[in-house]
Amino acid sequence: MASVTSLSDSVQQRLASALSATLPEAAGADPLLRRSDRADFQANGILALAKKAKANPRELATQVVAQVVTGDELIEDVEVSGPGFLNITIADRAITGNLAARYADETGRLGVPVAAEPGTTVVDYAQPNVAKEMHVGHLRSAVIGDSVVQLLEFTGENVIRRHHIGDWGTQFGMLIQYLEEHPHELDHKASAEDTAASGEEAMSNLDRLYKAARKKFDADEEFKTRARRRVVDLQAGDPQTLATWQKFVDESKIYFFSVFEKLDMEIQDPDIVGESGYNDMLAETCRLLEESGVAVRSEGALCVFFDDIKGPDGSLVPLIVQKSDGGYGYAATDLSAIRDRVFGLKANTLVYVVDARQALHFKMVFETARRAGWLNEDVTAFQLAFGTVLGKDGKPFKTREGETVRLVDLLDEAIGRASAVVREKAQDLSEEEIAERGAQVGIGAVKYADLSTSANRDYKFDLDQMVSLNGDTSVYLQYAYARIRSILRKAGEVRPVAHPELELAPAERALGLHADAFAESVAEAAQEYAPHKLAAYLYQLASLYTTFYDKCPVLKAETPEQVENRLFLCDVTARTLHQGMALLGIRTPEKL
Repeated sequence: MASVTSLSDSVQQRLASALSATLPEAAGADPLLRRSDRADFQANGILALAKKAKANPRELATQVVAQVVTGDELIEDVEVSGPGFLNITIADRAITGNLAARYADETGRLGVPVAAEPGTTVVDYAQPNVAKEMHVGHLRSAVIGDSVVQLLEFTGENVIRRHHIGDWGTQFGMLIQYLEEHPHELDHKASAEDTAASGEEAMSNLDRLYKAARKKFDADEEFKTRARRRVVDLQAGDPQTLATWQKFVDESKIYFFSVFEKLDMEIQDPDIVGESGYNDMLAETCRLLEESGVAVRSEGALCVFFDDIKGPDGSLVPLIVQKSDGGYGYAATDLSAIRDRVFGLKANTLVYVVDARQALHFKMVFETARRAGWLNEDVTAFQLAFGTVLGKDGKPFKTREGETVRLVDLLDEAIGRASAVVREKAQDLSEEEIAERGAQVGIGAVKYADLSTSANRDYKFDLDQMVSLNGDTSVYLQYAYARIRSILRKAGEVRPVAHPELELAPAERALGLHADAFAESVAEAAQEYAPHKLAAYLYQLASLYTTFYDKCPVLKAETPEQVENRLFLCDVTARTLHQGMALLGIRTPEKL
């Protein structure tokens, strides 16, 4: 099925040809078409063109209108307004006809086009640390990254997922040494069937082990020396040390998978390439940077300097690629990862979904990679920086004891709250269905609260607000979807059928025009890595549907054709909500 040209694109093309017919030098100019509350669309581009051509904008607008074909299948009417705006009214049959073409798309894509020449994008997101519990700070990277991956894949991009987990460094020397001396302390008995239980058990094992090792490390100088020697063994690839290290990684993965499963996110083992995955490249990365003069030795360390990055005392602050003791920092790993992604994976775009507080680090890393020639005009890197999760009080989210909040506790609480909301509204759901829907609504609520805020802004984690049926929440969208599915079930034998010959009520027109803009909304959200733009589109779709539902009887419409046409509008809206929410990683239950 070919993609469907949206109404705004069709109008845009028609206006562009009217413009160039009136003013040949305006060929290729943008009519600046947008939705308007004065008409279906408004075009504002004539003002700038008139200024350029030293013409009277209102006169030019009148000449353009004379060239626009109206009263046909697409445009009902065009009028000049104000200083030279064009107000455009779309024909009812064009709205219904375009939606009918989207509805007929057998691929289920609603006529959304696929990129003709897709590139390859690596998305680096969901980066937990081995042997450490995931906390609320890990939530945003996972949720935002997952949605960006879905959006890019849906538009046809080749996406490679990467989870750059923290699985290397000093703490592993301490953990491995402790386990060598206390071999019975890492005991994993849980059955693989219950991932959640075994995940929790794996993490409490590791957590206990970490605390015991830390205590010994701080109190016992001889153990500290042995632990540091163990780090050297690990980096040198000693087989026995690596085997113990692998145990830690495997135990942690059981836990990671249990949390991601709860988040309703699919994470594949081959996509987990942690810091350790680039270990063999570090020396070469340093050699390449030093030989090309991008990095220089300063006080024994290998550094990259930048004119515009200075400390409080005015001295230059470098990116340290290799420390004076020969050890490697995060920069060496991140630069090696760029080399691997550009030359090994052949990526054109690298997207890093990482906390905004790391912006300076990534600015320095990307600039270093550009100087080395690894990034250029054809290969770009972008940090999709996200803000902090705040508590209701507007301060960084902590427990009453001042600890960071465990992600699992947060998700369990959201599911509990949502289950209570579902139970209260449920009429014919079994306990099993209430539990299943409670999880879908609770996890959806957490994801939507995150995704409906622009990523770079902080947002308040307020569960009462998140699971509310009113306002801009996923629950509102999920209920809108479930309500439509209920109407379609009640319709029984009556099928949704498009009737382009029917006149549309204002609420039908508004809903239809917005539903037709789905493809543009997806394209914009994917292009800008901005899931919040899709969330805003979907919220408006649900709001327009609510108005339509209040003003236009569906099953009790005046004629059989009108019943079919309104059922058709309902079904198109439901499919759009379902597909749009899936791109945000949120389920839409058939019944609520």
